[in-house]
Amino acid sequence: MPITKSDNDQLTSMRLVALVTGASRGIDRYDPLLASGRLAMDTKFSSDIAFTPSVKAVQAGRGSRKAYAEFEARGGFRTQITPDLIALLSEVDTAYLATANAAGQPYAQHRGGPKGFIHALDETTLGFADYVGNRQYITLGNLAENDQAFLFLMDYARRRRAKIWGCARAVQSDRELISRLMPEGYAARPEHAILFKVNAWDINCPRHIPQKLDAAEVAGVLAELRARVARLEAENERLRVTARDATTESHEALLYPD
Repeated sequence: MPITKSDNDQLTSMRLVALVTGASRGIDRYDPLLASGRLAMDTKFSSDIAFTPSVKAVQAGRGSRKAYAEFEARGGFRTQITPDLIALLSEVDTAYLATANAAGQPYAQHRGGPKGFIHALDETTLGFADYVGNRQYITLGNLAENDQAFLFLMDYARRRRAKIWGCARAVQSDRELISRLMPEGYAARPEHAILFKVNAWDINCPRHIPQKLDAAEVAGVLAELRARVARLEAENERLRVTARDATTESHEALLYPD
């Protein structure tokens, strides 16, 4: 039976785990394939976009390589936009877009808008309208010579964060696309669109993320609570008056029996 790429991926993952953890059971039967050269040992994982050889060396030195080797064996980072990422995007109003120039100098800039301002255009492409700002154009200049980019999404209310690796480009000539990406009724002027091609993404654990709530949402909840308190106070006053009147009638009945 021919060895498929899926077999290659699985075996490479198993051998990587085995090399790191010492758990070689179950992979010995593949050794003849390795010796024959029919099985490549240079299979790439989606997480290799972040876990470079240097990073893996540090992980090994700090004791976390075993866990991440097992993570890679399970498939690593996701490479397509999924419903759970789309659900996260629908709640996100804050993002950070990181780029670097040709010399490697990094730069991160805040991008924001109403919830859902970042759109999933297909299985691997995100897009959003980029508004007129301070006109420094550092991000655009970086992308002109180095299209590698990184999106960091924060959902403080639910203590979630997403890391998205990919390539980005600015689109200025497609006014229909820019109009489609522009949030309806949002007080900003779009200058161009940013299209972000997703190579890999991951959602981190909530550890050390402070829970912060949106001011407008808090104001809405407070308004509902104040209205409820007012209703309860009115009901309490009505019951108090009813109880007072009933007590008065009872006293009068005792003082002035028929």
